[in-house]
Amino acid sequence: MKQGETEKPARVLDPIERASEVIFGLLMAMTFIGALSAASAGREEIRTMMFTAIGCNLAWGLADAVMYLVRTVTNRTRNRTFVARVRAEPDAARGRALVKEALPNGIAGAAGLEGIDAIHRNLKAPSAPDVRPTLSVTDFKGAFGVFLLVVGATFPVVIPFMVFDQAAIAIRVSNGVAIAMLFIAGEVLGHYAGARRWRGGFWMAVTGILLMGAIMALGG
Repeated sequence: MKQGETEKPARVLDPIERASEVIFGLLMAMTFIGALSAASAGREEIRTMMFTAIGCNLAWGLADAVMYLVRTVTNRTRNRTFVARVRAEPDAARGRALVKEALPNGIAGAAGLEGIDAIHRNLKAPSAPDVRPTLSVTDFKGAFGVFLLVVGATFPVVIPFMVFDQAAIAIRVSNGVAIAMLFIAGEVLGHYAGARRWRGGFWMAVTGILLMGAIMALGG
């Protein structure tokens, strides 16, 4: 059976992955911008900062995309190993214990003994689909999406330096854009979690500002 037939169609990247990659790329770019001095930064320093920030996020976007593929293959290999263990286990009670251990605590508790037994029977059935640890076109689309999100997060905070001649104004506008992007990313996460969007946006903005300060303080 082909890979596309064994998995339920899903989004290439879920909201958590999308927001996380944007935040990651944004923080990377802002560490370079934060190192600029509003009083002494000239056009050459700003130009160097922009190329450095873009180059850094290009490199990290590529690395993150590759790790996305590595993580995907690793998870599928782990799932296949788990299914093989359940099928090879002759004792039904131990097989159900393996299923319960693999499920999150909340889901295992909600499923109960009957739900776990049903999953166990489905995995043991000869018609159960095989999980192949191979990469599909969709996976490469996801990796490319990761790359675009990390790199794309750089440009909104860099554009002010192309528009404004005064470094002080450009830095303030760039910081404002960064905070707005953090707020929007937090809203997306809050909505996905079923919480209040504005609260998620507020706390993500606060967390991002503190995290950016910590990264800069540590020399990042």
